[in-house]
Amino acid sequence: MTGAPPSGLPDLIVVGDLLADIVVEAGTLVRGGDVHGTVRIRPAGSGANAAVWAAAGGARVRMIGRIGEDLIGRLLRDSLASRDVEAELVVDPAARTGAMLVVREPGERSMVADRGANAGLSPADLPDVLAAGAVLVSGYLLFHPGSEPAALAALERAEAPLIAVEAASWPLLEDYGADRFVSATKWATMLLANEREAEVLTGATGEQALDELAGRYEIVVVKQGARGAVAATGGKRFTVVAPTIVEADPTGAGDAFDGVLLAEIAKGADLRSALSEACSAGATAAGSLETWPER
Repeated sequence: MTGAPPSGLPDLIVVGDLLADIVVEAGTLVRGGDVHGTVRIRPAGSGANAAVWAAAGGARVRMIGRIGEDLIGRLLRDSLASRDVEAELVVDPAARTGAMLVVREPGERSMVADRGANAGLSPADLPDVLAAGAVLVSGYLLFHPGSEPAALAALERAEAPLIAVEAASWPLLEDYGADRFVSATKWATMLLANEREAEVLTGATGEQALDELAGRYEIVVVKQGARGAVAATGGKRFTVVAPTIVEADPTGAGDAFDGVLLAEIAKGADLRSALSEACSAGATAAGSLETWPER
């Protein structure tokens, strides 16, 4: 599909969001009162997750995003650097760094998202040319009116054998509109989506959805969770089964899949082999309480 990029260029450029997860695990919360529990803060964001997983596999990765001039922003910048990701982060002095509150109670999970500085990413924050073995643009940027122009600019400025867009979120995709999404991502050569997102884009399910999307994008990859993934390109289909794991937290598993898939292809792997590695990464992420791989 593609070989390693020329010397000096990264294997993968990720244009996406980065934020901090504040994960709270407790018994039933008491409104207005206190309970004991566990609170963990971890670096996250779909773009950052994909970048770190790609770098963990030995890829040269550059992450482009936006942070605030605050503690969380410094934490994220340093965390990416510690994972060998070249972080090109614009510091917005007027915005908070993005954060996600995740509250886990028995049988329940509630989340509060604050996109913060991610919502302000603009075309001016991007280089004139995004040259790499592969470029990944997060749908989350596309779905927010503040960052939509940056997502469109990133897709148009990408100079790579593989230009991928992540469908990201079926509710946000539904609100944005399927036809609008396909039109906005006309520069993309690869679509990454899960089964529900593929259904929103086509109104169909299973093989029919895959076939319809394959008529719009050069490569279509549909993630099937614990079952694995299926891809279509050039009239061919590839199906890979995911390893069996005991699920701990599926958050970030799709991001891990994306990062490893694109990194493997950019480094010269064929699609089937890259899918297998990506499924393994996704399973590893789902079997862990962390969104980033072990060092």
